[in-house]
Amino acid sequence: MRHLVVLAAASLALSGTALAQDLAVINGRVITNTAQGQIESGGVLIRDGLIVEVGADIAIPDGVTTIDADSGWITPGLFAAYSQLGLIEVALEDASNDAAAAESAFSAALDVADSYNPNGSYLATHRMEGITRFAVFPSTGQNIFAGQGALGHTGGGMDSLFATRSFVFADLSQSGAATAGGSRSAAWAYLEAAFGDARAYPGRYASGNGDALNRYDAAAMVDVVRGRIPLVMEVDRATDIRRAIRFAAENAPVQIVIYGGAEAWMVAEELAAARIPVLMDPIGNLPVSFDALGHTLEAAGRLNEAGVTVAYTTQTADGYFNARLLAQHAGNAVTNGVPWADAFRAITLTPAEIYGAGDQFGALAAGYVADVVVWDGDPLEVMSAPTHVIIEGEQTDLTSRQTRLRDRYADMEDTTPFGYRH
Repeated sequence: MRHLVVLAAASLALSGTALAQDLAVINGRVITNTAQGQIESGGVLIRDGLIVEVGADIAIPDGVTTIDADSGWITPGLFAAYSQLGLIEVALEDASNDAAAAESAFSAALDVADSYNPNGSYLATHRMEGITRFAVFPSTGQNIFAGQGALGHTGGGMDSLFATRSFVFADLSQSGAATAGGSRSAAWAYLEAAFGDARAYPGRYASGNGDALNRYDAAAMVDVVRGRIPLVMEVDRATDIRRAIRFAAENAPVQIVIYGGAEAWMVAEELAAARIPVLMDPIGNLPVSFDALGHTLEAAGRLNEAGVTVAYTTQTADGYFNARLLAQHAGNAVTNGVPWADAFRAITLTPAEIYGAGDQFGALAAGYVADVVVWDGDPLEVMSAPTHVIIEGEQTDLTSRQTRLRDRYADMEDTTPFGYRH
């Protein structure tokens, strides 16, 4: 996944550094996500969109703009491991919902970057909650493959997707079984056949069709079967997760990431041994389907204790407008036994690592992209909020359509002149 780093650097060269100013964020508790750990009172120095120094006594050159954290918390920006930001504006209005293409003849070849709206109103509401980076997921349509996902930042603008075609999303849960023909056996057979098509691309298509995929979908799967980008599988049931583990072993060098994972804790040791990461919601605890009968609030803690790489999502809330609740969900993980540092890492550095960008985002260290958030308290406490959000070294606007409507109608006294009177 080396290309992600290259694309991230290119994004900075094209956008962030042209506008970035030198900044120093001081006088706060610094959460580094590095071997430095927490610095009780320190700061971060930013130059040209990158972090250049982190410590208790940073040297601030003359002329550098200073942000006083006022004894608050200074952290990396949050990274939403799952979202549908930029794909949906009003879920029940088809004209503003590009998450799925149920009638399309294509599946794996569908690229969310072609549907992504960088002017979507929910980017601002997520930025205001400290989320600076996110993964964009498509929804499945006519077969188990939803398409290719992307990575973006909440700064907005036409270049806010910094890495496209970053993973392929597939549904191998009970809903995937339904689209594949009615059973899990059909879904897994389709996946195996699709991998065969991708391995044989393009030769197989010179004189005919693939067993499962058309030519465009097979081409989109080549990077997956060769292990260049991950296949994110939606599975919840423990037996399905074990099948995914076996599939990964039989199809090396494929990279598998589990999304959902309601019963992943039941096979935690196997996941850890296979080094397969899990994207899961730590507050999922209801048997919402027969796949999730093992849902429990202790799942995140059990996976963490077993050494599974875990990034948190807001699956139980929603992906297009409530991924902003990510810190609150992580706070619930702490309530149910996950150490604070591990829970915070699961919404910052760990998702960046899963998507191959862990040396760019999710930590406060020299050389990292300057995504920095200042909070007025513990970021995992529900009453805490960001006071400053910096993306690629630039201070961002902490207003949204919602706050502007609030301010507009807070004073109900109408002082504007009438256009006419009866």
